[in-house]
Amino acid sequence: MDFDTPLFDTALAEAWIRSIAAAVEKEQDRLTELDSAIGDGDHGSNLRRGFDAALAALEGLQPTGPGAVLTRTGTTLISKVGGASGPLYGKAFRALGAALPEPAGPVALAEAMAAGLDAVRILGKAEPGDKTIVDAWTPAVAALRAAAAAGATLPEAAAAAADAAEQGARDTVPLRARKGRASYLGERSTGHQDPGATSTALLFRTLADVTGNR
Repeated sequence: MDFDTPLFDTALAEAWIRSIAAAVEKEQDRLTELDSAIGDGDHGSNLRRGFDAALAALEGLQPTGPGAVLTRTGTTLISKVGGASGPLYGKAFRALGAALPEPAGPVALAEAMAAGLDAVRILGKAEPGDKTIVDAWTPAVAALRAAAAAGATLPEAAAAAADAAEQGARDTVPLRARKGRASYLGERSTGHQDPGATSTALLFRTLADVTGNR
């Protein structure tokens, strides 16, 4: 491992969770508006409560590595966030934590993100095209892997993943939901951007922001 290359370490993991919490607070109303169109209208408030709790859970924590930060975040989200998003994001962050016990470069981070995606897909029984979190997370992982394989730095790889996640979220607009509360609407779920895919794009954009600011 090249230690002259910026790594996803404990400090960066903590900065990422703080950045997510700030982004969710800023975008809460938008997430709620999106969820009100095809869901229960609580995605924004649920995520804000969860990441506020995650920040509180990290106070006083003396993590042994980035994995400890992400695992604590995941456990908190599972216990504090209602609806489907708590278990899904909680499992994803716990999978990330298990895959990142030590500081990691782009390749290891890409594989950890793939583990997070697997956790979401298994729990939610969702595939690309179902109009869910998976539709943003899948292209983000693909972009992250491709950038890492091409020798990109961590900020470059994270930026590529964020761009792909945001495009994936936008691409949910014409889809018909096949999973979750939105699936009950049938054809009426088309024409709306999926709130879960949108919040996933926020996660990857904040990752790009904090790595770029390192």
